Amino acid sequence: MELKVTVATAERLDKYLAQNSPYSRETINKLISSGIVTVNQKKVKPSLKLKVDDLIFLPDVVNEPEELVGEDIKLDIIYEDQDLLVINKQSGLVVHPGSGNGKHTLVNALLNYDPTIKEVGEALRPGIVHRLDKDTSGLMLVAKSAQAYELLVEAFKTKKIHREYLALVAGVFPHQHCVIEAPIGRDPKNFQRYKVLASGKYAKTTVTIEKRYPKYTLLRLSLATGRTHQIRVHLAYIGYPVFNDPVYSQKKCTDFGQFLHSEYLEFEHPITHEKLSFRVPLPAEFQNFLDHE
Repeated sequence: MELKVTVATAERLDKYLAQNSPYSRETINKLISSGIVTVNQKKVKPSLKLKVDDLIFLPDVVNEPEELVGEDIKLDIIYEDQDLLVINKQSGLVVHPGSGNGKHTLVNALLNYDPTIKEVGEALRPGIVHRLDKDTSGLMLVAKSAQAYELLVEAFKTKKIHREYLALVAGVFPHQHCVIEAPIGRDPKNFQRYKVLASGKYAKTTVTIEKRYPKYTLLRLSLATGRTHQIRVHLAYIGYPVFNDPVYSQKKCTDFGQFLHSEYLEFEHPITHEKLSFRVPLPAEFQNFLDHE
């Protein structure tokens, strides 16, 4: 649902929503802290003081968040020390619980592996300093200590962590290299999607050719910004949607989802300051598809 503030108020966001929605203040606070509730398409704090014409987005159906519990879900751990984990996330795994869904996520797997992570970071996404879409595979950083969490969050904000993705797109890409600069915001007609909008947030994606196939192109991409669905939205915008993307390709897709993989990660360890870099191969279904092209 969308709520538009129509009268002058200095009321806190969490108090306002508790009075103007069917949900408890505790639930509202958790949803705001997890980024599910936004004001003017921006993540905010529960203490935000509202103004006239502020536009609040709250999911239409919200269940009380379940207690987070560990689940025996296999983790592919590439690196670990006392402060952080580097994980190769499988396609199909949601990173963190959303409203009414507290199960079968990477967070549940992490809490089973190391219950102390529950005390690190935000309540509904402990340890999570960045995310990948459900059907995007590959490298992710997870914080194990509060100090590492704060420093890694800041490192992502200041663009000090380098990531490269591989994406298979439909069509033969005509350029060897290009830069896509186009602002991204929520699709006003479908809040589950994002699109290029003049009113959106600045977004920049650098694209280079990895390999051309008769009907497809394998691209290497790096991000100067970290908008939700950025690669998928930018590539669809220029007419080369990620292959098998159930949201942006407008074609029938398999359950595997988009052929998008976080292949390379490079960063300075927030505590030891050691330079670390990691690379992981494509998932089997992605690689098998390429092998038969």
